[in-house]
Amino acid sequence: MSIGDGSDFLGLVCCLRWRYLHRVQMRSEGRFDMEAMVDGIGLVVVEALRAAGYKESTIGQYQKSIRVLALLAQKEGGLYTPRLGAEFASMTTSPRTGRFSAQRRFDYSRLATLFDSYAATGQVSLAMSSRGGRVIVPQSADFVALWETWSADMERRGLAAATRAAYGRAAGEYLLFLEASGIASFQAADGTTVFRFLESLRGRWAQSAMWTVVTNFRPFLTFVHRQDLLDALKMAQTRRRHQLVPLLGEREEQLVVQACTHNEVSARDAAITLLALVTGLRACDIIALRLKDIDWRSSTLAIVQQKTGNPLTLPLLAVIIGKLANYILNDRPDSDLKNVFLRSLAPHLAFSDHASIYSITQRTFRAAGLPNTKAATRMLRHHAATKLLRAGTPLPTISAILGHSSPDSTNVYLSEDTDQMRACVLPMPAGAGR
Repeated sequence: MSIGDGSDFLGLVCCLRWRYLHRVQMRSEGRFDMEAMVDGIGLVVVEALRAAGYKESTIGQYQKSIRVLALLAQKEGGLYTPRLGAEFASMTTSPRTGRFSAQRRFDYSRLATLFDSYAATGQVSLAMSSRGGRVIVPQSADFVALWETWSADMERRGLAAATRAAYGRAAGEYLLFLEASGIASFQAADGTTVFRFLESLRGRWAQSAMWTVVTNFRPFLTFVHRQDLLDALKMAQTRRRHQLVPLLGEREEQLVVQACTHNEVSARDAAITLLALVTGLRACDIIALRLKDIDWRSSTLAIVQQKTGNPLTLPLLAVIIGKLANYILNDRPDSDLKNVFLRSLAPHLAFSDHASIYSITQRTFRAAGLPNTKAATRMLRHHAATKLLRAGTPLPTISAILGHSSPDSTNVYLSEDTDQMRACVLPMPAGAGR
């Protein structure tokens, strides 16, 4: 049965709803059936995945996670509860390596979300979530209330969803750390907890990425007016590291463009790669691009940037317009979603995070014969900016094209234009080397 079969799918939904109501009645009578057990819910989840057209290899991965969850549920007699799901989702350490596993966090958190949706509504919600996983919040009422207040404040201020998720995750992990350390009140936290919290993260964060943790953590400490904790965060001296981003050579660029224009990749993948390569669009803006953002008559796109909230209008080359039209008219799955780019596999939803865009650009680079090039959109933005700079484009114009909130952000690209920098070097005066 496919999701496109409306009557069959509606029948499945009604069946799941009946099971849920039946389970509620049995709970009220003090009895539990299989639909309240991990094994029973697991069968419903797998059935929903197959009905939605998921690949069997993906379903097999879900089934492996369900077996692990069933083992954990033995202490509860096999009964599933949201609290058990939260405990399962927090099992992020690999028993083989003893280290944090991003894959385990994604798999277990995603499965717990599906189980929770069924426990709450009697239906399995297959809405996509970001690869970062859901935020695991602490259990104490004091910390939960504080985290929820912080989340509400971020939403009130209109922060982007990705920003709220990053800030919320940093705050939630700190509160979890306090709770695990036996601290039940936020007022009891002192500067040493900040040092120990950052140290606890070093096992799963690269040293060069610790600046991101600090950046996401600082707004929460500002919100709670804890200057002592902010001072401790500053004393941690986690420095931002500006790494040189490799650029594409002319030959490499030609190979990528050729792969996009000679149908070596799909029209969707070609359009996404060319947008990143030529315009320097951020991954989040490519994901959020809507059908109505494209002006076909003028060959332009007009968006509001996800990161800065600033409007941006860009011209589109004919090859990009052609690939976009080919994808939308011939390859794009039927959907009421307004996003231009959708998943090619069921469920046909919008991409969830930048990792999806990276996998597409990386696939294009492999097709171009460049498998060892890390084709992240950050590198492609640098490439687009450097080409503009070498063409003599003024920095304020480049800043506007890339959507920088501050023109100073564009100065980093000066270091990439070595030819023009050499032209600025003054000759050494005669006799200066003596």
